[in-house]
Amino acid sequence: MRKVVSGLFISLDGVAQAPNEWQFAFDEEMGAALADTLETADTILLGRVTFTEWAGYWPTVTSGEDAGFAKWINESPKYVFSSTLDSVDDWANSTLVKGDLVATVDELRSGEGKDITVAGSPTLVRSLLERDLLDELVLLIHPVVAGEGRKKLFTDDAAMKKLELVSARPTSSGVIIATYRPVR
Repeated sequence: MRKVVSGLFISLDGVAQAPNEWQFAFDEEMGAALADTLETADTILLGRVTFTEWAGYWPTVTSGEDAGFAKWINESPKYVFSSTLDSVDDWANSTLVKGDLVATVDELRSGEGKDITVAGSPTLVRSLLERDLLDELVLLIHPVVAGEGRKKLFTDDAAMKKLELVSARPTSSGVIIATYRPVR
């Protein structure tokens, strides 16, 4: 069975929204962790916000340091979970999912292929974790307090969910890459 894995940039105060505004460094070790995703996953889950932000950008990237990721994400099947979008046809290999999250993810997990990754999409990550559909949560914890009213990964009223630490390692810029698995 395929695993569902999420990797998110997060600040010390739990902010996952708009890391481009508070992420001060991107080091070699972080790049290696993200490259691992490209090698181990071949299917992508996206929420509406991440999809709408990325659909206008990644298809236009054909050269430069981001070209490898652009090729991977543009060619990979993408499943977009949204109750408000009418179409995802503007980004190749995208499928709009308006139906049951659990049924769709269970069907994808039981299919052939590599792991399934969640790109950005903290709201979707929360939903997957709440429904026991997330197998690993990789947090790239940045030594910064993002503050300023940005959205956090978990809401203040989130139900308790126990996770176990699988691994943790610091990077040269002070980011900690921590991998957790839900306790089931």
